[in-house]
Amino acid sequence: MENFYLILIVILFALAISDLIVGVSNDAVNFLNSAIGSKAAPKWLIFLMASLGVLIGATFSNGMMEVARKGIFHPDMFFFSEIIIIFLAVMITDVIMLDMFNTLGLPTSTTVSIVFELLGSAVVVSLIKIKSMGGSVVELANYINSEKALAIITGILISVIIAFTVGAIIQYITRLIFTFNYKKPMKYFGAIYGSIAITAITYFILIKGISGSAFADREVAGETLQVWATHHTGTIILYSFLFWAIIIQLLKWIFNIKILRVIVLVGTFALAMAFAGNDLVNFIGVPLAGYSSFKAWIASGPVSPDGFTMEILRGKVNTPVYMLLISGLVMVITLITSKKAQAVTQTEVNLSRQNEGTERFGSSLAARLIVRNSSKFNKTMERIFPEKFNNILKKRFTPVSLGPADHPETPAFDMIRASVNLVVASILIAFGTSLKLPLSTTYVTFMVAMGTSLSDRAWDRESAVYRISGVFAVIGGWFLTALIAFTVSGVIALIISLGGNFMIFIFVVIAIFMVVRTHIFFKRKNAKKAQEDEDVIHEKDGAETVMEKSRKNIIKTIISANKVFSVCIDSFIHEKRGHLKEGIKIKNELNQKAKKHKSKVLNSLSKIEDNVDSGHFYVQVVDYQREVAHSLNFLIEPLFAHLDNQHKPFNNDQVKELTVLTSQVDEFFNFALHLVKENKFDQLNELINKRNILVDNLSKMEKNQIKRIKTKEVNTRNSTLYFNIITETKNMLLHMINLIKSQRDFITFTMKEKLE
Repeated sequence: MENFYLILIVILFALAISDLIVGVSNDAVNFLNSAIGSKAAPKWLIFLMASLGVLIGATFSNGMMEVARKGIFHPDMFFFSEIIIIFLAVMITDVIMLDMFNTLGLPTSTTVSIVFELLGSAVVVSLIKIKSMGGSVVELANYINSEKALAIITGILISVIIAFTVGAIIQYITRLIFTFNYKKPMKYFGAIYGSIAITAITYFILIKGISGSAFADREVAGETLQVWATHHTGTIILYSFLFWAIIIQLLKWIFNIKILRVIVLVGTFALAMAFAGNDLVNFIGVPLAGYSSFKAWIASGPVSPDGFTMEILRGKVNTPVYMLLISGLVMVITLITSKKAQAVTQTEVNLSRQNEGTERFGSSLAARLIVRNSSKFNKTMERIFPEKFNNILKKRFTPVSLGPADHPETPAFDMIRASVNLVVASILIAFGTSLKLPLSTTYVTFMVAMGTSLSDRAWDRESAVYRISGVFAVIGGWFLTALIAFTVSGVIALIISLGGNFMIFIFVVIAIFMVVRTHIFFKRKNAKKAQEDEDVIHEKDGAETVMEKSRKNIIKTIISANKVFSVCIDSFIHEKRGHLKEGIKIKNELNQKAKKHKSKVLNSLSKIEDNVDSGHFYVQVVDYQREVAHSLNFLIEPLFAHLDNQHKPFNNDQVKELTVLTSQVDEFFNFALHLVKENKFDQLNELINKRNILVDNLSKMEKNQIKRIKTKEVNTRNSTLYFNIITETKNMLLHMINLIKSQRDFITFTMKEKLE
C-alpha cells in the first residue's frame, strides 16, 4: 500500500512539472507583454530580467502554499486516501485545461483554475463521504472552508475592477504630464518618475512581500527580517528614492541610457517576481501538500490511509528553499523555450496596441453599445468644458506614429504605457501576496493593460468595438475557466472515487494524450501560419519577390476555387454531407486568406514601388481574390442548407447538366492555372473564349430549368437553388478572368518600374 501511494506522489510531482510548463506558457503574458509590446530592449535582455525575477520570486511564495492545503477545504475532515483523490483530480484537470487555453492562444487564470479545481473536487469527495455516512447535504459546510474560499473568489473579482480603474487613472495622469512627445519632459522629470516607480516597486515587493518569503525569519540586527523591514519602512523608502534618483540620473548623464528603458526592465523583473511569488502555489502547491500528507501518513505507523485524518495540513509547513528554486528554474526554462507563451503574449499585445492593424476579434452587440454611448458621453463632456481646455487636452493626448503598423520592429505602444503597466500590476499583485490572497496575475495584468489602453485612447472609433469585443472574449474565457475547472475536476474526482485506483492511471494517460495532441495541433497551426506569412509582402521584398508572392497567391486561389467548386457540386449531387462540409472548410480557408490580404492591402501598397499604376493593379488583384471567394460562398452555403435540411435532390437532367458543368469549370481552372504558372498571359483570349463557352452553357441550363418549371417538374425551392448555382458560377468566372487580367497588368507595370 505504501508503494502504491508513493507512486501517486511521484505522479503528482510529474503532473506538477507539466503544470509548471503549461502554466508558465499561459502566464508569461503577465510579465512579458509590456516590455515586448513596447520594444523596450532586445528579447534576450527582457527574458533575462524576467528569469531573474521568477527565480527570486519563487522564494517569496512560501506563505501562499497554505492556499492549497487549507484555503478551500478543511483538511482535518478528510482521510489521507480522500485527500490524494482531491489532489490528483486537481492536477490532472489543471494540466489538460491550461494546455488547451494555451493552444488557443487565450490568456486564462491559473489562480482561478486551481481555486475552482480544488473547490470542485473537494465538494464531490465531501458529498460522497457524507452520503456514505448517511448524512445530509447541509453538512457540506463542515468540509468546505467557505469563508476563505469566498474571500479568495471575491478578491479575484474585485481585483479586476481595481486593476482596470487604477491602471486607467495612473496612465491618464502620467500621459497628461509627459504626453506622447515625452522626450523633453523626461529630461526634467525622468529621474524623479523613475525613482518613484522603482521605490514603489521596492516597497511592495520587498517590504510588503517579505512576510511570505523563505527569508522572513532570518535575523537582521537582532530582529527577524520581516520585523526589521516593518520598523524601518520610512527609512527604506527615503533612501530607496534618493538612491534610484541619483543612479538613474547618472546613467542618463554618463551613458545616455533611456530612463524609461530602465523602468520597463526593472518593472519586468518586479512583475515576474510578483508573479512567481503569487502563482507558484498554483503549480506546485497541491503536489507539496500531497507530499506533506504522505510523509505524515508514513510517520503515523501502521494506520490505514482510509482512517488517517489530515490535521497536519492545518498547521504551517515551510517549503524547502531548494524545492522553490527548482520550480523557479523549470519556469525559467519554459519561459525561454515555449512557443505557446509567445502566442498567448500576442493576444494581449494585439488588444492594447496603439497602431492600426488586423483585428483578431470581431464586433459584438455589447461592444457596439458601449462605444456608441461612450461617444455620446464624450461629446457631452466636450460641450460642457471650454473649447480652449478641450484643445489643450486633445493636444496632450494626440499620439505620435510609432512606425508602420505591420512592421515587426514597430512597438505596439510606447514605454510610458509599458512602465505604468508594469509598475501598477506588480504593486497590486505584491500587495495581494502580502495579504496571502491568491490574486489572478492574469486578471490583474490584463485589466491594467486594458485600463491604460483606454486612457491612452488606443481604442479609437476604428478599433474600439473590436478591442472591447476581444476583452469580453477573454473575460468570458475566464468565467468559462471557472466553470470547466469546477465541473471537470469534480467529475474526475467522482469517477476515481467510484471506479477505484485503476481510474487514476486511466486519467493520467488521458492527460498525457491531451497534452501531446494539443502540442501537435499547435505545431501544425504554427506551420500553417508560417506558410501564410511567406505570402505576405514585406518591406525588404524587391520587385521580383513581390510579383512572385502575388503569383503564388493567385495560384493558390485558383487551386482552392477549383477544388471547392468540384467537391461541393459533386458532394451535393451524391448527397454526401460529410464531403460537402470538407469543401466548405476549404472555402472558409480561402475566404479567410482573401480577407487577410484585403485587410493588409494598405500595408502592402506601402512596400510596392511608388508608381500609382502598379499599386492600382495590386489592389484589383486583392479585390478580385476576395470576389472569387464571395461567389463561392454564396454558391456553396445554399447547397449545404438544402442538403442539411433533407430537401429533395435534383432530378436526373439537372444532375447531368451539373456534371458537365463541373467538368468544363475544371478545364477552365486548369487552363487558368497554366497561364499564371507559366506567365502565358498572351493566351488570355483563349481563356476568355473558354469562359464564354461556359457562359453559353449556363444560359442553356437556365433555359432548360425554365422549361422544367413550366412542365412543373421542379418546385420553387429547387428552382431558386439551381438559378443561384448558375448566377454565382457566372460571377465566379467573371471575377477569375478579371483577377488574371489584373495580375497581368500588375506584373507588366512592376517590370516597367524596375527597368526604369
